[in-house]
Amino acid sequence: MFKKILRWLLTILYRVEIKGLDNYKKAGNRVLIIANHTSFLDPVLLWLFLPDDITFAINTQVSQRWWLKPFLGLSHIFPMEPTHPISLKNLFHHLQNDIRTVIFPEGRITVTGSLMKIYDGTGMVADRAEAAILPIRIDGAQYTHFSRLQNIVRLRLFPKITIQILPSTRISAPSELKGRNRRKYSGQMLANIMDEMMFATSHYRQTIFARLLQARSIHGGKHTVAADLEQSPLAYDPLITRTIAIGNALKKITKPGENVGVFLPNSTKTLYVVLGLQLYGRVPAMLNYSTGSAGMVSACQLAQVKTVLTSRRFIELGKLGEGADELSKEVNLVYLEDLAKKISPLAKIKALLQSKTTGYWYNPNQYSPDSPAVVLFTSGSEGTPKGVVLSHANILANHKQIGARTSFTPQDIVLNFLPMFHSFGFTVGTLLPVLRGMTAFFYPTPLHYSVIPEVAYEINATIMFGTNTFLAAYGKKAHAYDFYKMRYVVAGAEKLQESTRALWADKFGIRIMEGYGATETAPVTSVNTPMYFKAGTVGRIMPHMDYRVEPVPGIDDAGKLHVSGPNIMLGYLLPDTPGKLVPPESLYGKGWYDTGDIVHVDDEGFISIRGRSKRFAKVSGEMVSLTAVEGYAVKAWPNAHHAAISLPDAKKGEMVILVTTQKQATLSDLAAASKGVAYISLPKKVLIVDSIPLMATGKINYPAVTELAAAQLSSLTRPA
Repeated sequence: MFKKILRWLLTILYRVEIKGLDNYKKAGNRVLIIANHTSFLDPVLLWLFLPDDITFAINTQVSQRWWLKPFLGLSHIFPMEPTHPISLKNLFHHLQNDIRTVIFPEGRITVTGSLMKIYDGTGMVADRAEAAILPIRIDGAQYTHFSRLQNIVRLRLFPKITIQILPSTRISAPSELKGRNRRKYSGQMLANIMDEMMFATSHYRQTIFARLLQARSIHGGKHTVAADLEQSPLAYDPLITRTIAIGNALKKITKPGENVGVFLPNSTKTLYVVLGLQLYGRVPAMLNYSTGSAGMVSACQLAQVKTVLTSRRFIELGKLGEGADELSKEVNLVYLEDLAKKISPLAKIKALLQSKTTGYWYNPNQYSPDSPAVVLFTSGSEGTPKGVVLSHANILANHKQIGARTSFTPQDIVLNFLPMFHSFGFTVGTLLPVLRGMTAFFYPTPLHYSVIPEVAYEINATIMFGTNTFLAAYGKKAHAYDFYKMRYVVAGAEKLQESTRALWADKFGIRIMEGYGATETAPVTSVNTPMYFKAGTVGRIMPHMDYRVEPVPGIDDAGKLHVSGPNIMLGYLLPDTPGKLVPPESLYGKGWYDTGDIVHVDDEGFISIRGRSKRFAKVSGEMVSLTAVEGYAVKAWPNAHHAAISLPDAKKGEMVILVTTQKQATLSDLAAASKGVAYISLPKKVLIVDSIPLMATGKINYPAVTELAAAQLSSLTRPA
């Protein structure tokens, strides 16, 4: 009777909802129930809401707490120490009695809000006992006053609590593994199960604006989430109000489903524009202004963009007038300054009222989670940009994948200097902190090498995402104390050089987490984390992603990486069929993305990048098409032969070399013939040769060209 009354009381107070009871019934009799540990309420919740009279394997110290003893006395308790061999052996024998036992593999209540360390012993017990593993996610109890997250998250008296039971699984270690190796393998498999559980039970199938409203509900309307150089810190309430105001204005000049160009810098105003477009089903197409006017015009044609949003002040400060003039010949340029004048005081009051009453008028199901959320552009092998269309679910799934492995808190401050037209800057640097309750501080350019470390110091930044090129430059310019608050520094977009890793470790005591991804994967495919780290790799693949390594002739221990998962793009916009979405597909089927990268995956799942099969170079984190470089050369010197290759560059990752038969060819002549092309898209050096090496088929022999260029550069730099 006491159990029934207590269950009724908690159901009323916390609106406890239990999902997946069928999975509990199907698990069998010899079951090890594993659950994340959010609060001191967890054992009580499982005791009350799980069927049967189950046993709890609980940390000895926790079981001694006075206020838990009355509840624990009503159930079967198995006190244990997760690191003690005798305790693990006793648990193994206990499970052999075909009994259902609950254990918290973390061994302690979370103090971050995310998973803590998973002890190998629990996995070993499940393996040896041949027990089914039943994962259970407890969500919501971390916001109660029974958690250990005081001063980390906003605690509430009675938050909603959900208990979700997933299908059971098993750990079956290979028979050849013995002793410590078998224990390590079992622990790794258990950690993978927990990671997958955290992702599988997360709510990512919603729109970005719906997620924004949910974030406000969790963290409070007055919680700061954004700031830039011009404005005071911005909380959820004013962010949502301004988003609605600009969304209402943009709705009048655009159509549902329309791709709308965004030609703006990193700032809170750009955040309003992006969210305002998404609010009413418009799709922001983030224009890469570093490609010059020609690149932006090409991108607009590709995505059939008719309207582009920009700012006079931005164009003036960025000295982009010429590019804006060229763009205005093709599309309708709408300036934010003019748009702001049309938002009347009455319209602002309306937006304020709407922001306070979203629960009444906003329909979260009006737009599908699978509808386009953004168009980002990446260079194609033909030299023209490709549009990558990401859905709301793609982006939010990637956030949940990252969150399943990494702890973020509302106290974190993300310094985002990566431009929003870059997938890393858009999805991870901008939307991830805003939707997770962190604060995103927007800085307009990554090129201010002396200023950015000072900004990090001033704002007490705790997280920073960058490329090797930028991190190396900041490391050299920064004072040793500038990054004193930094918890995570994550490198992506190009290979992290060992010199950069060593510089940050020695000067700042910071371990850089290298990751890997692509715009097509929204963008994180893998990343090192404090819990799962291996130097020289790009980390382990994200939860709920599948991968295949396609064999490549001539390479024994690596192959071409193909990936699939909920974060894989909706599709491409290609030059041959502007405006038409081409879904991803590889030799492994529809929905698979061929990365074109040659990788090695070790026994623990860590990925090492060996090279790229696609004809691109990464210069300062930006993709440069070698085919496009050859096209520029053909335009400049149509009667000569040309080949573009890339070589390693200690400063910028890679450098593009143009090998040509044009006599007296110079880089300045090539630039003069390539109007509207950004400097970064041109080669760093031009080498003149008598002939371009060819294969028997008449095609260019690129490996031979690379050797030729390397040899010629070596002879030029060799001391006389």
